[in-house]
Amino acid sequence: MSGLLPGDPAASVGGEATPRAFCVLAPNPSAMTLDGTNTWLLSEPGSDLAVVVDPGPLDEGHLHRVIEAAEQRGKRIALTLLTHGHPDHAEGAARFAELTGTGVRALDPAHRLGSEGLRGGQVLDVGGLEVRVVGTPGHTADSLTFHLPADGAVLTGDTVLGRGTTMVAYPDGKLGDYLDSLRRLHTMAAERGVRTILPGHGPVLVDALGAVDYYLAHRANRLAQVETAVEAGFRTPAEVVARVYADVDRALWPAAELSVRAQLGYLEDHGLI
Repeated sequence: MSGLLPGDPAASVGGEATPRAFCVLAPNPSAMTLDGTNTWLLSEPGSDLAVVVDPGPLDEGHLHRVIEAAEQRGKRIALTLLTHGHPDHAEGAARFAELTGTGVRALDPAHRLGSEGLRGGQVLDVGGLEVRVVGTPGHTADSLTFHLPADGAVLTGDTVLGRGTTMVAYPDGKLGDYLDSLRRLHTMAAERGVRTILPGHGPVLVDALGAVDYYLAHRANRLAQVETAVEAGFRTPAEVVARVYADVDRALWPAAELSVRAQLGYLEDHGLI
């Protein structure tokens, strides 16, 4: 799996991504999920224990393929983690926990199975595999990123995608939080050895710093376009979407409207409109 920046059409999806991360692609492709949801199987080399991140949709065949991928590598699934609670990442988690006898850990208690949750700053150790939990709200309030320091990699869920850009799922997601999260990832890439992004959808990105720079520039550009549209008299979110996202597939306009609502809220909060 390889990739440079969001939008690289040649990059492949699924399979071994790093020495500690293997992707099982869920069969739920769409305009919103790209090739489908990336379910990540993580394990320290030489360990017989594995962690699964984002079991994906409630698709029995997919859940069994994840278990089979672990068994083929001599691994037993010991833990299930969620980057956030959207159904394309989390709907299959309860059934997967049933099949594997594992708990499900998430930031939002509504998506947990078991007494333990997750929070930014935690460090998990599963069979010698170190997973650092990083709070990255914005796409949703409960969005987390998982850092694999041994691989110089981060699992970003929907915070950074392997192709294109993500939406801010307003009102749960907030643009100010999202920009702070992107800056946090930028610091990790610039100063803490993160080179690779393992996204929730789309191909792996091997230039983490370049990808986050792209996202920050894209957000700044879109925000300026929204501000200009409002100044030109486009007031409702639907009107702003038609103006600013005219070059985007109309199938994505409902998601774009959520992002526009988040951007309008951000501009209002900062006294810019």
